[in-house]
Amino acid sequence: MQSPDRRTKRRAAPPGPRFRAFLTVLLSIGALFLVTGRAAAAAGSSAPSDLHVTAISPTSVTLAWTASTGDPVGYSLTYWPAFGDVGYSQRVGDVTTATVTSGISPNGQVQFTVQALDADGHYSTASNALVVVTPANTTGDMTAPTAPGNLTLTGVGPAGAELTWTASTDDVELTGYYVYLFDGWFVSRYLGTTTGTSFTAPILSTQTGMVRYYVRARDAAGNLSIASNQVSTTATPPTTPPPTTPATRCTVAYKTTSDWPGGFVAEVKLTNTATTEVSVWSLAVSLGGDQRVTSSWAAKWAQSGSTVTLTNETWNATIPPGADVTVGLVGTYAKSNAPATTAALNGTACTLA
Repeated sequence: MQSPDRRTKRRAAPPGPRFRAFLTVLLSIGALFLVTGRAAAAAGSSAPSDLHVTAISPTSVTLAWTASTGDPVGYSLTYWPAFGDVGYSQRVGDVTTATVTSGISPNGQVQFTVQALDADGHYSTASNALVVVTPANTTGDMTAPTAPGNLTLTGVGPAGAELTWTASTDDVELTGYYVYLFDGWFVSRYLGTTTGTSFTAPILSTQTGMVRYYVRARDAAGNLSIASNQVSTTATPPTTPPPTTPATRCTVAYKTTSDWPGGFVAEVKLTNTATTEVSVWSLAVSLGGDQRVTSSWAAKWAQSGSTVTLTNETWNATIPPGADVTVGLVGTYAKSNAPATTAALNGTACTLA
């Protein structure tokens, strides 16, 4: 009698030591390729190069650059207006030119860089940094003077910090220099004008405690140069009042024109009561509540604590004797929308009307 046919499946023998070692090597190589691939992806594209200006106006800057190598899908422009704490970023597609307008104003000094962006969201290293100064006007002489050089603090006397610098040049006519105090973070304050290459700057208190000075040259068309280097002093402001109080040269009327829960609109009317014109002005207004300004018209603004500093636009930089300028403010508040308590024009106190 024939036995039933029994078929059994032969089980494969477990992998031996050599096979397991070979598999370990293969997995290690695969992991190495994976890590290497990720590292290459993380490296992203190369940095764009030759960032430069192709067109400029008082309120816009057009830039171009050499494309990044690799596989960029777009670019990101980053720029910082000088002497402030606000920066901007603008994303564009896979192009090699872009125009920026946000945060751009006449005679503004701005530093730009550009980075490439790949499909995985990785950024390249930044391009060369480019510092640009915008012109004062859209026609005529739009070329700024060269920057004052080698600004030096030669000493500190009773009248303040004694500054000297190397002269600028201009392709048409150089008319003088504007001297500024910068608190190192938030606020830049105009101190005065001179036609020479030296100036005694007052030592004023700042919110940050830092006192830094810089100079910009001005030409006959109103164009300002790129700023000089900065110099600083650790000297403290005088603790004794000056022997005489400067005569009031201005009046300021602060008026709230619209008020709603949490927000307001106000007008600040500055009148020149002196017998000479005011040329280029900076008005510091101390608000009486907890207001925060969000926008303005007829002047540029910056706020530090309760003090709002208003600086002229190009078209209203000069105020003849007896004339006035009205600036508008829009802002928010939490508890108090009290009116201004003090005001000072170019460092000199004004009478509140």
